[in-house]
Amino acid sequence: MATVPAPAAETAASTARTVKDVNPHEFVKAYSAHLKRSGKLVDFLCTQDMMELPEWVDIVKTARFKELPPSDADWYYIRAASMARKIYLRQGIGIGGFQKIYGGRQRNGSRPPHFCKSSGAVSRNILQELQKMGIIDVDPKGGRLITSQGRRDLDQVAGTVPAEF
Repeated sequence: MATVPAPAAETAASTARTVKDVNPHEFVKAYSAHLKRSGKLVDFLCTQDMMELPEWVDIVKTARFKELPPSDADWYYIRAASMARKIYLRQGIGIGGFQKIYGGRQRNGSRPPHFCKSSGAVSRNILQELQKMGIIDVDPKGGRLITSQGRRDLDQVAGTVPAEF
C-alpha cells in the first residue's frame, strides 16, 4: 500500500517547533546563551534588548535555605531563561509562584526539614529585566504573561534546539 506524500505547506508547518516540543534542559541552555549574547551585543536602534546584571549577582544566595551563592557564573541567565519558559507555558504566574517553584528543603539540624521559599528579590529583579526587554508584560488579572515578541523569540530559539524525540 503506497502512502501519499503530504503537501509542502503541511510539512513546513509540522517542522516548526515551539518551546513545548523541545527538551526543557536543552532549551534553557540555548535560551540562556541567547540572553547572554544579547546582553553583550548592543543593538544600535534599541538599547531595550540588553539584560543588565545587578551588582550583587556574584554574592547573593538564591534562597534562605542555601548555604552558598551559586557556583555557576551564568546562573542569572539560566534562571531568567527558565522563568521565561515557565511564563510561556503557564500565563499569569507571579513572584510568589516563582518562590514556590524554586523553593526547596530547609534543613533544620536535628529537627525535621521543611519546605522553604526561594528569594523574592531575585525573581522580582529577573521579571523586571525580562519586562524591560519586552519578553513579558504584566497581566491585568495578576502575574505576568508573555508578549508576542517574547513568544516569537522563544519559539525561534526552540527551533534551533534538537527535538526531544
